Amino acid sequence: MSELGRVKLLLSAAERISKEQDTDRLLVMLSDLAREVLEVDRCSLFLLDRERNELWTKVAHGVDEIRVPADRGIVGWVAQKGESLVVNDAYSDPRFNPEVDKETGYRTRNILAIPLFDKKGGILGVFQAVNKLKGSFTHEDVELFTLLGGYASSAIETSILQAKLKEAYREAVMRLSYAAEYKDPETYNHIVRVGLFARLMAQELGLDEEVCENITIAAPMHDIGKIGIPDAILLKKGRLNDWEWEVMKRHTIIGYEILKDSSSELLQMASLIALDHHEKWDGTGYPYGKKGKEISLWGRITSIADVFDALMSKRPYKEPWSLERTLEHMKGLREKSFDPELVDIFMDNIDRVMEIREKYRDE
Repeated sequence: MSELGRVKLLLSAAERISKEQDTDRLLVMLSDLAREVLEVDRCSLFLLDRERNELWTKVAHGVDEIRVPADRGIVGWVAQKGESLVVNDAYSDPRFNPEVDKETGYRTRNILAIPLFDKKGGILGVFQAVNKLKGSFTHEDVELFTLLGGYASSAIETSILQAKLKEAYREAVMRLSYAAEYKDPETYNHIVRVGLFARLMAQELGLDEEVCENITIAAPMHDIGKIGIPDAILLKKGRLNDWEWEVMKRHTIIGYEILKDSSSELLQMASLIALDHHEKWDGTGYPYGKKGKEISLWGRITSIADVFDALMSKRPYKEPWSLERTLEHMKGLREKSFDPELVDIFMDNIDRVMEIREKYRDE
């Protein structure tokens, strides 16, 4: 390809690259562009897994995920040294690891590999181009690949930062959810399970992954309004009188008021869950007696998850119910308390539900 052809190709891709917000799609886009502009058979983008001391392919043309020791092969050398490397005869270079070729049935002839750095100069991974279609790799190839690698490094670092922020946000929300439950005889694992049960139902409904992730975090906030209920009522042993029960029911409205004005889609979802998780399909629930699909989908999902887990769990005032008794009770509430479609989804996936309960069982 002529230099003019390369420039035109880069310019035509520049707008798409600048507008792409999804990191995974951007890295695929950059790898595809590198393959085309360098005129190579395939490109692989390896990320460094520090915990396992391995390099693994975030993007790899022609193969599934590859994992290699972080100190082996050409990519290992580049990661260790932090230097670009051109190998025009792979099998004559002692640094080359032929094991991947043996596993994939591929034949590597020549390689261009560049390190990917974060802003502090730490190694993020390695970008590799394999098998130049014509001739050998040139100095211009190295410069161009390094330029594309810079975009990839920036995208990877941003993605890592976003993931860390998201995890910190998730942890903070979960801890706040537990704080609301702390005075009640419920465990941290209870709210974790409720979130995961809700996610399972959302996934079975075919909802977007972002929505499924949000409900995983939002469902545990269903009782956050209890922080506004006086201890004399919240902690009372024995049956509440009519006035006390009316006060207790207000935890749904209090939770909604706390969360409703956020610009966060997650907290908007959580506000509806807080408001609706005690509403019932037949209209006999509270606080507003909503009926059927007047109740938010998020509230309908969470009510099933919460009731199931509460029945199956030990409390100071009761022993845990058996699975058989719990399922029979849940079926009896189909079209009364619960959305029948969601009950059916939950029952159809009871094996996965019980796997979650086992993994996050109370100590």
